[in-house]
Amino acid sequence: MKMKPSLSIRQLTKQFDSNLVLKGIDLEVAAGRFVVLLGPSGCGKSTLLRTIAGISDPSSGGIWLKDRRIDAMPPEQRNFGLVFQTYALFPHMSVEKNVAFGLEMRRVNKRDIAHRVAAALELVGLADYAKRLPKQLSGGQQQRVALARAIVIEPDVLLFDEPLSNLDAKLRDTLRDDLRALQQKLGVTSIYVTHDQSEAMALGDEIVVMKNGEIVERGTPIDLYRRPAYRFTAEFLGMTNVIEAKLRDRACQLPWGDVRELENPSERDVEGVAIRPEDLAIEAVETDHHGVVEQAMFMGAATHYWIRAAGKTLRAITSGGRTAILPVGQKVRLVPPPMLHLLRAHHPLQEVAA
Repeated sequence: MKMKPSLSIRQLTKQFDSNLVLKGIDLEVAAGRFVVLLGPSGCGKSTLLRTIAGISDPSSGGIWLKDRRIDAMPPEQRNFGLVFQTYALFPHMSVEKNVAFGLEMRRVNKRDIAHRVAAALELVGLADYAKRLPKQLSGGQQQRVALARAIVIEPDVLLFDEPLSNLDAKLRDTLRDDLRALQQKLGVTSIYVTHDQSEAMALGDEIVVMKNGEIVERGTPIDLYRRPAYRFTAEFLGMTNVIEAKLRDRACQLPWGDVRELENPSERDVEGVAIRPEDLAIEAVETDHHGVVEQAMFMGAATHYWIRAAGKTLRAITSGGRTAILPVGQKVRLVPPPMLHLLRAHHPLQEVAA
């Protein structure tokens, strides 16, 4: 059964002077879902988020929250929680005062404010830091305060604009995991902007891939990683080998001669087949080789190989640490997976519902 959308965006455009930044975006987000807007810098994802929030006005199109049109409403009337990469905390206010600010603006009574602030700080693990000033907290703790401030108002939608990008890698991973757990516990509809594909796959129920102000495609992290429609999606969601192959009915022949069946043989406008590096096995041989090791890099859990084969360099990733690394110049046979996936050329695709 299809869920009723919590948020509907229809034919949304945004133009700055002669620059059309959003080109007729159609997007529906179901209630309780965590949707990630993913794309390179300048693709329009932050502009889309800010337009949803009401910080930026659309040039045309509309935004609906449930059955109510909201694109003409000021931000404070939309009941959205906002979390940005800059924490935007009041430096002269304590943690609890920062979190209470939105409730005070809504004229909530003091007893309810105290209860809700305490509950929000408990949720983000900062109950013992209520009296501290922002400058007495680490960057991760300040971002948790910003998150508590966003959820304490009991928002209809949470909006995140690259909230972890200013944190170091280890802290970013920890806060990412906590953020996902918190969103699942609260069940609040959430939209999250990032250019980090690992972050997108870890957090999102769905990922919306954007490029040049348009939606390329959307789907679950597994579908977009394993079965992307477009080459742009495949290459943006991690490393992949895109290989030209001769199509043969429901199969294809790879440049070094191997024949494999196709997952999607009826695909048209094909650019090639996609093989993720971790799916391309390699075997050291002395004769009848397909390629030669150009470079090897030990990464702890895995070893990354660059293999020169059929006139191009391919990537292969093997589990690392248990056997000797193949030397540069080693001849290898390539062993692709039994089923391959065809990729289309990039044509922007607007999908209203996933």
